[in-house]
Amino acid sequence: MALEKPYQDVPGTTIFDAEQSRKGYELNQFCMSLMKADNRARFKADERAYLDEWPMTEEQKLAVLARDFNRMISLGGNIYFLAKIFSTDGQSFEQAASKMTGMAQPDYRAMMIAGGRSPNGNRYIGETAQQPVGSAAAAKSAKGN
Repeated sequence: MALEKPYQDVPGTTIFDAEQSRKGYELNQFCMSLMKADNRARFKADERAYLDEWPMTEEQKLAVLARDFNRMISLGGNIYFLAKIFSTDGQSFEQAASKMTGMAQPDYRAMMIAGGRSPNGNRYIGETAQQPVGSAAAAKSAKGN
């Protein structure tokens, strides 16, 4: 029997629950291996060969190679484990997060310093209070549709 997951109604958010944890177990274990300098060096020397040592799905491996962190999250990656990858690449959390949001790093920083994204329109998909600026629903509403 599947559990009811009302939290799946949060726009643009993947909740790291038990199901995601199981799905991403090997991906996250690979990430943790990067805590050791020898493993980071082996990974950087031949990423594909190092990834092939892990029983991850091909889709997970391709997401790692592409540094598609949003895809890795959807495939069970936990952002705190994935941080080992972007740290291995010499990137900060801020640099990685700005890429994940599609924002320039200075814009991402300014948004976060200002308190982050507004919760209006971002709490749940069925929310009607206010649509996020730039959303298709907000544009449609502005046109009177």
